[in-house]
Amino acid sequence: MTNRQPLDFTDPRDNVYAFAKMWGSFAPEPHIATFHGTMFASIGTDRLLPVFGFAGTGVTKVKMLDNGHVLMRGKETGFFTDLETGVPMKTWDNPFTGETVEVYEFFNDTIGAELTLELPKLHVGDNPDAAVHMNFRPGNDDPETIPHILPWEVYGDEVLLEWDYTHSYSNPVTPTLWPKASTGPWINPSEHFTIYTSLAELEDRDLPSAHFRAGFSRLSPWWPWMRMGGSGVEGVLFGRMFSRTTHRGMDDVPRPILDRIMERDPSYLELPDDWNAGKVLTTWEAYARDVPPEV
Repeated sequence: MTNRQPLDFTDPRDNVYAFAKMWGSFAPEPHIATFHGTMFASIGTDRLLPVFGFAGTGVTKVKMLDNGHVLMRGKETGFFTDLETGVPMKTWDNPFTGETVEVYEFFNDTIGAELTLELPKLHVGDNPDAAVHMNFRPGNDDPETIPHILPWEVYGDEVLLEWDYTHSYSNPVTPTLWPKASTGPWINPSEHFTIYTSLAELEDRDLPSAHFRAGFSRLSPWWPWMRMGGSGVEGVLFGRMFSRTTHRGMDDVPRPILDRIMERDPSYLELPDDWNAGKVLTTWEAYARDVPPEV
């Protein structure tokens, strides 16, 4: 028997609940999510060149509050992998500069937020003016508050969701301190998901989470560890990945990624102990925090 209660996708409370249940889990045990795919270099009108894989994991716990808000707290990892083996690389031979560079691995345990009945603005970096609503469209960012209504599409039991983040903010890896790592004073990374989940799972109040799978694409400047600053190679990185929550836990994580996490810090496959919301951290913020300036 299931405790199925219909969702009203025009109600911000049901939107917050459905998104939290899909992206995270109300259970006290970790529900591991993973992504994996390929990054391509796009330079002018040249044919796109696959340069390395991009893969990682995430665990997110969620808690419903009496006011309809949801607390979210999690951890994530990100690795750059060999195209042939899928093994996280420690060095990479940059085909554009001829330099062998040290690859930067991303470990972030500061993920935290409170989802309210208003559509959140994602603040990245230290520039509050650069915050943007998810699924930004020209004109919809003028009001300070927008009801938390997401563009769900329901076809029988299949539920689709498009989820976009587009940014432009001051580069934490500044050209003055990291002339080789920095691509300039501003960066504009963006992430785009086409998500698939089950209406029956979303509406079953006895289930702590609803399994999702997604197409995940990403556009950004060169990552700082590639050391493309001053190279004269103007281009962007495009990535296409799978993203999904796992049915079998660690057994559904690509083995080379799982092995690397177990080697470095197995706690990233476990849930945080607290509910403290942290600052949004991207690879650029983490790189500036972890890697000493070049000059």
